[in-house]
Amino acid sequence: MLTSEFYGPAGKVLGYRTIDQIVRQDLPVSPQNYEVWLSYASRSMPDLVQEMDVLLGGGRPITGAEMEDLYDRFFSTTQLSTQVMETGSRIAREITEALDALGNAGATAQRYSTTLSTAAQTLDSPSIDRTLLKGLIQLLASSTQEMVQQNQALTQKLSRSSDEMQNLRKTLHQARAEALTDCLTGVANRKLFDETLKSRREEAEDSGSPLTLLFCDIDHFKRFNDTWGHQTGDQVIKFVAAALGKHALPDHLVARYGGEEFAVIMPRTTLEDAARIAEAMRSSIEAKRLVRRATNESIGTVTASFGCALYISGEPASDLVARADALLYASKRGGRNRISTDQTLPGAGQFAA
Repeated sequence: MLTSEFYGPAGKVLGYRTIDQIVRQDLPVSPQNYEVWLSYASRSMPDLVQEMDVLLGGGRPITGAEMEDLYDRFFSTTQLSTQVMETGSRIAREITEALDALGNAGATAQRYSTTLSTAAQTLDSPSIDRTLLKGLIQLLASSTQEMVQQNQALTQKLSRSSDEMQNLRKTLHQARAEALTDCLTGVANRKLFDETLKSRREEAEDSGSPLTLLFCDIDHFKRFNDTWGHQTGDQVIKFVAAALGKHALPDHLVARYGGEEFAVIMPRTTLEDAARIAEAMRSSIEAKRLVRRATNESIGTVTASFGCALYISGEPASDLVARADALLYASKRGGRNRISTDQTLPGAGQFAA
């Protein structure tokens, strides 16, 4: 969290210098990039500073993918925790106020009950006169009015608290969604991938249904960055993410695994069906000719390599990931722009074993 030193004149100068550094790196001046670079410039996060120094010491600009990774690891979780703490405080305050309102209503009800009991005893007296009866009626009317007002106030308070709790629940849901989403592509990030793979593995064990894991890596991605710049590289990453999402089934999870590498978790999907979906993804990516947005220049065709592994009952999730990743790099070694699976599919020449 940034302290007050960032908001004085010195902080303004630091902010300008931060923007200059982002521009020099050919990176977009996004809120995420600004937060990473500002924290680096202020030396407020030693671990971040150390990693940035290593990247900058490589003699090349930092890529958009590297910035995304830094932001995910150093800031997304912190922001979620902050939002959770703030939301938790608001929930506690709402509960306290609601309990206070209920307590006041209970006290009013107790007084009203006492008044009614006293009135009943008075009415039972054989010597009650008109003056006493008139006073008793006024007391009952006053107490009843107090009870009505208290009930109205309680109803309004509980209604407001209910609305606020609904809004807070939406805030927490949104915060969690943002913390589990890759902000460049809009697909799931590595954290959500890990959580989902764990739950899908358990589901496959319990039900005996197939589970397939697909890995995808953009071919010659470094060439796009070196030739066209990191912004165009980010454009390519977003395009591939969209192509994967277009052909994935509704219960599949498309995730950015890291850099230019993606993963698709495919529950209840056989290896054969997964490979056919992967082929639709591969051909869709290859068929598109991309244009650089800044200059309208053609940057040619993008291709991607795939590895597709079927879950083996009892194996750790890490083993499934390792097999899918190994199959991906088998596709790379085999010439790229292809799919390698656990087994050869008969009559499907575009797939490699």
